[in-house]
Amino acid sequence: MGRLLGRNAVQGLLMLAVLAGCTQRAPTTAEPNEPAADAAATPPAAEPVVVQSGPLEDVIEHAPAYMVGISYPRGLDAYPELTALIGGYAQDARAELMQAVSGLGNDKPAAPYELSLAFETVLQTPDLIVISADGSRYTGGAHGEPLVARFVWLVKERKQLTAHALIPDPAAWEKIGREVAAQLHAAATKRVEADRVPLEDQAEQVASADRMIAEGTAAQVDNFAQFVPVLNASGQIIALRFVLPPYQVGPYSDGTQTAEVTTAAVLPSVAPEYGHLFAR
Repeated sequence: MGRLLGRNAVQGLLMLAVLAGCTQRAPTTAEPNEPAADAAATPPAAEPVVVQSGPLEDVIEHAPAYMVGISYPRGLDAYPELTALIGGYAQDARAELMQAVSGLGNDKPAAPYELSLAFETVLQTPDLIVISADGSRYTGGAHGEPLVARFVWLVKERKQLTAHALIPDPAAWEKIGREVAAQLHAAATKRVEADRVPLEDQAEQVASADRMIAEGTAAQVDNFAQFVPVLNASGQIIALRFVLPPYQVGPYSDGTQTAEVTTAAVLPSVAPEYGHLFAR
């Protein structure tokens, strides 16, 4: 439900941008000392519309060639380093969009390029804050590029907890990768059965899915960079939910996939300074 609300918020921002563009009235005369022809030939730059959201501001931009909608969670005023982190992610995403827009030159895309990005607070405890980022960047083609990120913030240490810092031993990721791959294989098998694929084709489809899964769960920390701690009632970590965006372990149509690995499987490999966060 939270993710749906976040996406609806971004869609609402983009709709406001469209309405603003439709109701904006062009000047009836050229500015003094500027030829009217030049004014008509050069469309005005998009004016960002910002909505106050604590230390961060929701953003709406609308221009003939592109649209931007970014929404942020409330309640992060006390964490300036965290807001800088997620704000930087949004700025980088927008910069890549604008680079694609600049590459258009004088051409007009068949559909406006678009950045849609929603940040949400997934969990917040005295020790941890987790922020999700979900959206897409469209620069042509059948569909947009998925944008999926998770930011795990250590409140007392005032820094991000990365997968590499949490589990620094490269060998540990092989075991984690096998567990994640097994769960994704089971999910792929269920999808094939649910889609009523003919029995003679099921094995081939699952084998194709397994090839993508094997590549996307190879023992490299970057494959597991997006994760969310799963907590018990006492606020201790009992599992890590790894978030795998479209294309990493399956086609775009499969969407974002997740797999949970229990504390028992990961705790032996957790860096000692973070062991206190986990249930025993």
